[in-house]
Amino acid sequence: MEQSLFTGVCTALVTPFLDGKINYPMLERLLARQVEAGIPAVVVSGTTGEAPTLSDCEKLEMVRRAKEFVGQDCLILAGTGSNCTEHAVALSRAAQEMGADGLLVVSPYYNKATEEGLIAHYSAIAGAVRLPVVLYNVPSRTGVDMSVEVLRCLARLPNVAGVKEASTDILKIAKIRAACPPDFSIWSGNDDRIAPVMSLGGAGAVSVVSNLLPVETLALTEAALDGDFDTAAHIQLRLLPLIEALFREVNPIPVKAAMKWLGYDCGPCRLPLTALTSENGARLKKELSNWE
Repeated sequence: MEQSLFTGVCTALVTPFLDGKINYPMLERLLARQVEAGIPAVVVSGTTGEAPTLSDCEKLEMVRRAKEFVGQDCLILAGTGSNCTEHAVALSRAAQEMGADGLLVVSPYYNKATEEGLIAHYSAIAGAVRLPVVLYNVPSRTGVDMSVEVLRCLARLPNVAGVKEASTDILKIAKIRAACPPDFSIWSGNDDRIAPVMSLGGAGAVSVVSNLLPVETLALTEAALDGDFDTAAHIQLRLLPLIEALFREVNPIPVKAAMKWLGYDCGPCRLPLTALTSENGARLKKELSNWE
């Protein structure tokens, strides 16, 4: 692509529920808060949005309503990944029709594709749509780490915008940057590594903590984009205790609890995710209070 799909922060938005169904009035409140903070992009129906427990109809209706609500004020990226290529293609096409600005596509999980399979999977999805496609590498969830060589091959596809890289190997960021063209963006998929990733050429982050602190998370990325890594590092280090508390249990259990404390009751997670433990809740509440 000629330019980055977005720079700075893309918030991986929680999905608000009420009585077991999607709470659309609350969804609009969440989106309005992100837009007001200046966040340039939001993911709906991603991991933080509990995509595995959403039906395709729910995912698509959320995309439609989200885009209708934000208009041109914010990009809406739809999570359309699947471990079935045919399903991912169909869902990606449908999200395009619902008005999505781009797609966040997690690599196939559980069936563990080979490198050849990963390339074929993503090529089929990218070839089926006009939208920018963001690859999503999260080996802790999928069981497969997309190699630098796979990313280099996929970067050749004209509508592959870049990768949300959520592995723990910071050296890999440098290798991706060296192997892929400049217009292939790298976004940190780990909130505790935003500044380090951006120091190696990253374009920003797809963030969970920005559900809670969108202004502060955006300030971190803007400082890094301006080359002010002293400020970026200062904000990153200040955020670390909150981030650590936010991931003591599987995401999005803690962030949904924290959103309620901030006055945005997004309901409980759908099973099999359960409520935050009292011990971890107390720690998270303490760290969040430091930002009030």
